[in-house]
Amino acid sequence: MVIDVRSPAEFSEEHVPGAINLPVLNDEERARVGTLYKQSSPFQARKLGAALVFANAARHVAGPLAEHDGSWRPLVYCWRGGQRSGSFAWMLKEIGWRAQVLEGGYQSYRRMVNQFLYETPLPHRFVQLGGYTGVAKTALLARLADRNVQVLDLEALANHRGSLLGRRPGGQPSQKAFESALASQLVALAPDRPVIVEAESSKVGDINLPPMLWAAMKSAPWLEINAPLDKRAVYLAEAYADVLDNTSALKDMLSPLRYYRGHAVVEHWCALADAGDRVGFCRAIAAEHYDPAYRKAAQAQGHHVLHRFDVPDLTPMVLDSLAETIAKFVHTMSI
Repeated sequence: MVIDVRSPAEFSEEHVPGAINLPVLNDEERARVGTLYKQSSPFQARKLGAALVFANAARHVAGPLAEHDGSWRPLVYCWRGGQRSGSFAWMLKEIGWRAQVLEGGYQSYRRMVNQFLYETPLPHRFVQLGGYTGVAKTALLARLADRNVQVLDLEALANHRGSLLGRRPGGQPSQKAFESALASQLVALAPDRPVIVEAESSKVGDINLPPMLWAAMKSAPWLEINAPLDKRAVYLAEAYADVLDNTSALKDMLSPLRYYRGHAVVEHWCALADAGDRVGFCRAIAAEHYDPAYRKAAQAQGHHVLHRFDVPDLTPMVLDSLAETIAKFVHTMSI
């Protein structure tokens, strides 16, 4: 078990994957101790901090940790691997548990993540899965994973569909939390086998793709999916049902496009949304916004397409068959 003893606010921003939060100082207590340290007396601050830390630690021992036997070996960390984690680990050791403190604390973990994603070229063999908006790329990733293909689902990690209308309930994680989850997934992927990643821009919603990943993606070959516009519109109407349910919020999201696509075009989209013509709306915005943007980006990047897969429809049966075909192609490809 990995135990993060930082305050709930620190933990919620980002933490080591799999860690649980057992704060030895809550947010208000941490602020009290810090204020006392700066404005009054470091000694008084340490004394108050010790009292609060051990009171909270005692509650954790009597509560969530009560069922552990003598063989339990927790790894404890705080911000720098200092007093909070050291005090808690000392208490656990006195009980008889073989607790260890993460040297350097959370900061050492972040340095490792930063080096991995910002400084060192990734060893993975990425293949981008591309195609116009609405060809079910995200759904195909899940099907490919079920067929023993290595995949990296950036939209799932970023909790965003990666498009103008891509918001998902719950909002996006912090940049640090995204990077932590991303690093955790990357180290679990074999570098000698292809990794399929959905073609994205350098941002997924408000999340920036770290430079080492973005560099690897830009140089990766593509597999491209092609499906008729009418079929994509039907698929999008279902996939984006939660967004299309709220017409008022939808119009707000469309507003920035007036500058790029013109008022008349956006007003037409809004009229289709007001009329409840979801398929018509999806067809129009795909044809008049997403498709031109995709063609422009493809022309600018000049990516190398290994193979194009044409499908007549995007029903679950067709997607299952397509996933089988792509999986066979990936398992035999050499890049």
